[in-house]
Amino acid sequence: MLVQLSIRDIVLIDRLDLTFAEGLSVLTGETGAGKSILLDATSLALGARGDAALVRHGQDQGQVTAVFDVPLAHPARRIAAEADIDTEGDMILRRVQLADGRTRAFVNDQAVSVQVLRAIGGSLVEIHGQHADRALIDAESHRGVVDAFGGLTGEVEAVRAVWKGWREARKAVEEAQTRLAKARADGDFLRHAVEELTKLKPEPGEEADLAARRQAMMASEKIASDLAEAMDVLAGPASAVPSLAAAWRRLERRAGQAPDLVEPIVRAFGEALDRIEDARAAVEAAQRSAEFDPRELERIEERLFTLRAASRKFAVPVEGLADLAARYLADVSALDAGEDRLVALEKAAGAAEAAYGKAAAGLSVRRKAAAKKLDAAVNAELGPLKLDRARFMTEHAADGSGAEGIDRLEFWVQTNPGTRPGPMMKVASGGELSRFMLALKVVLADQGSAPTLVFDEIDTGVGGAVADAIGQRLARLGGKVQVLSVTHAPQVAARATRHYLIAKETTGQRVATRVKPLGFELRREELARMLAGETITDEARAAAEKLLTVG
Repeated sequence: MLVQLSIRDIVLIDRLDLTFAEGLSVLTGETGAGKSILLDATSLALGARGDAALVRHGQDQGQVTAVFDVPLAHPARRIAAEADIDTEGDMILRRVQLADGRTRAFVNDQAVSVQVLRAIGGSLVEIHGQHADRALIDAESHRGVVDAFGGLTGEVEAVRAVWKGWREARKAVEEAQTRLAKARADGDFLRHAVEELTKLKPEPGEEADLAARRQAMMASEKIASDLAEAMDVLAGPASAVPSLAAAWRRLERRAGQAPDLVEPIVRAFGEALDRIEDARAAVEAAQRSAEFDPRELERIEERLFTLRAASRKFAVPVEGLADLAARYLADVSALDAGEDRLVALEKAAGAAEAAYGKAAAGLSVRRKAAAKKLDAAVNAELGPLKLDRARFMTEHAADGSGAEGIDRLEFWVQTNPGTRPGPMMKVASGGELSRFMLALKVVLADQGSAPTLVFDEIDTGVGGAVADAIGQRLARLGGKVQVLSVTHAPQVAARATRHYLIAKETTGQRVATRVKPLGFELRREELARMLAGETITDEARAAAEKLLTVG
């Protein structure tokens, strides 16, 4: 529900902070005091169209902030979460109106689009009044109202699931038909391609493996001559190793004659010969590793050529040839067994369609029954609201098929006997429309309703018993959801749990709208003013006190 409303520099409101509670709250005041400004400011915070004229004269911008206490499972939190908005704690909607006409929107201090703000605001507050831009105007919402009243939400979800199954089955049939038609058209090519690719037997990763092996062989081929030359130097006929070994042995025999002179040379010769032997062994090992069969290299190159030729022919990478072969084979199989599969898919789609038709027809029957009960309940509320000659009805029409069934429901009214019924939004006058809305909301109570309902002067043009009937129904609604009502009727105001007075206050050359909650004494004075007009009499005060006692 709405717990706090803060307005800064909107038309005649310079600074206003209001707190609200559960139940029915009314706002009263003389004509021109600023009641419509308060509603326009509230609508702005909920995502209504901005207007530079809303900014208080002389200011660069105006701002409205609305704070809501929202249950964790409320749709507003889901909408916010889908927009990546932090949903911890209260929901705080804020709208800044700039004097140049631009606006900025925020939810929980995160900048959002006006569309997101409007979606969240619409789930939190419904405004009902004599204006065509208020709640329940869209006939598309009427089916949901009937579903909520009849407790049909679960059945709607079941129909939606069956509808989804039917759509998927139809899609499968369409895909099979397309595939089969293509397979028929390309039959000869497909069979030839399958034969060729089956013979080729391409494998995933084969090209990379062959290329790596080819590269290694070519590198070995290049280095083989160098290794052979190195081996010839180390162990071939021209090798210096025998001469070095002979010299080493002669010096080793002379080591005893001059050890200090000869032994270092002997050691150096020995180490050199050891290193030369190590080098010879390393070259020999490298030669063994570099050995390859030239015929194998030829086979690898032929395989690579064949694979790459197939890649060019079928216009896919070599790596994709294996998948292409599998797909072509599946297409050939589809061609061979396509008719049987298509028949099976068409049979499944027919069964899914029949299941949808049965579920949608059953839902339609229950919708008609729920609509009939809704009509009776709303019509029972019309008499006390001075609509005793009017009739409310739910117009039903088959609307093809869709995820939520086959029904199109729209609320119609007949305002007087003998007149032609028509859509409620077109046939009913402003005052009648407001009272029809009230009757609907009383019947629906908290079923699918926003947690806060605002009624804008729905008592215009009525008084006495009718105004009292409106007050009773608003109070009943207040027991289920939060209700705010702008009213001129003392009978309505007397039913409220909280009463706010809207008035103008002049300070120097400036006029500002002020709103203050009223205690019992001030509330009695305001009701007396509403009863008597400018001159408040003792009789008016007594009548006001009686209204408060009854209310």
